[in-house]
Amino acid sequence: MLAKARQPKIEANMPVTWAKGPQAPPADGQRPPNIVFILADDLGYNDITLNGGGVAGGTVPTPAIDSIAKEGVTFANGYSGNATCAPSRAAIMTGRYATRFGFEFTPTPVAFSRVVGGHAGDPLHPSRFNQAEVKNMPKDENVLAVPAAEVTIAEALKTKGYHTIHLGKWHLGGVKGSRPEDQGFDESLGFMAGAALFAPVGDPGVVESRQDWDPIDKFLWGAAPFAVQFNGGKLFNPSHYMTDYLTDEAVKAIDANKNRPFFMYLAYNAVHTPLQAPKADYDALSHIKDHRMRVYAAMVRNLDRNVGKVLQALKDRGLDDNTLVIFTSDNGGANYIGLPDINKPYRGWKATFFEGGIKVPFLLRWPEQLPAGAVYRSPVGHVDIFATAAGAAGAPTPKDRVLDGVDLVPFVKGQSSGDPHKAIFWRSGGYKTVLAGGWKLQVAKEPNKTWLFDLSTDPTERQELSKARPEKLREMQAIMAQLDGQMMKPTWPSLISGAFYIDHPGGQKAKPSDEYIYWEN
Repeated sequence: MLAKARQPKIEANMPVTWAKGPQAPPADGQRPPNIVFILADDLGYNDITLNGGGVAGGTVPTPAIDSIAKEGVTFANGYSGNATCAPSRAAIMTGRYATRFGFEFTPTPVAFSRVVGGHAGDPLHPSRFNQAEVKNMPKDENVLAVPAAEVTIAEALKTKGYHTIHLGKWHLGGVKGSRPEDQGFDESLGFMAGAALFAPVGDPGVVESRQDWDPIDKFLWGAAPFAVQFNGGKLFNPSHYMTDYLTDEAVKAIDANKNRPFFMYLAYNAVHTPLQAPKADYDALSHIKDHRMRVYAAMVRNLDRNVGKVLQALKDRGLDDNTLVIFTSDNGGANYIGLPDINKPYRGWKATFFEGGIKVPFLLRWPEQLPAGAVYRSPVGHVDIFATAAGAAGAPTPKDRVLDGVDLVPFVKGQSSGDPHKAIFWRSGGYKTVLAGGWKLQVAKEPNKTWLFDLSTDPTERQELSKARPEKLREMQAIMAQLDGQMMKPTWPSLISGAFYIDHPGGQKAKPSDEYIYWEN
């Protein structure tokens, strides 16, 4: 109620007019590639049919998303910047581990943390709210942001004359200086917070699923608005279902910029909760008997169709051959929707560093430069998106700071040899993980536990080897300590910590023997 009361007035729908580029393409036909970066929200590794799986036992095809891989490159070991949304987005935007600049925890309202941390929930491992740290939090969570001194992809591309466009979720700061239009984007249509409704609650054209056992779900149904804003203007209602609306506006923006190089960051909030699906998509999946699964599957179906609309818009305007399309998810599928197979075959969920939380679909398509149907198997990460986009555009990258990412195109084309990364690192509070040389080490302060896995022989993390391989454990601990020592302390504190069970989703009763980690945020 407090969160809802703090929201400004939301106006009726307002038309959006995108700034128009030149009336004709360059006379010599030469121009740098367009770059379209599509980011899904909480999409599980097993939600698309590309890898032979798919949501609802593979009965909901995702042909549009799959086509990016079939016409481009699949990074078979693509990893998110973090296991929750905002730090991943910060890593994407900057090409740096977000922990390098203090963006360790996802910005959330204190009211949200109080609700989630105070939820009675699991009697074995209850959630906690850190009341003592409230005094160290600002009254407005919108000031929790990527520092203005960080260089974003949009800022780098603008040096080469790109028109830069943001649509959808931002979640990297909502006050002047940290908003998209202050961080290199010429135009921005979306919402600053971490979640939004897809349609008004109770919309007859939409089918809903509520997870009443989950405090996050309860909070979002009560507090999330159905609203966007354009270039920092007034909040207003989208004219129709959010994913459809953002896509229709993206197509309009492509049309407005077809004659000049543009960078589009299309950050859908699908398939994040609250679970709301268009009735037409829900009705098309009558073979799925479980209501929650059917709503979720309908959202996946809708997302895929909208990705297809964006790809078709590029084709219709003759732009697709010279457009680098990047598709990924900000993290793995979430446990709090209560569906068991969304990250199959991997263990873990969003808010864990098990593979299910950080291994994500990671696809590149650029017909003029990249081979169709290629599969690249060395580990890569969200931090690579910055350098890859800059490399495609011929844009300089900052030389006054550590960049953790690399340009992936030369590796795919065989122009660069070896692995792009000696190691990849993740941290959230007392939970740290490093991946190096095919081995993965996870260390959790709570429950004081270490997991060591040889992913080359055990990609689904079933055989824990820390006791069997003490020499490898020491080697990985040294790599972790070296990287951890380069990171900053968090700029703002963690207010909540909660248990996430590795091998079953939320809504299921836990047993004392179940493995878990406590996630701090």
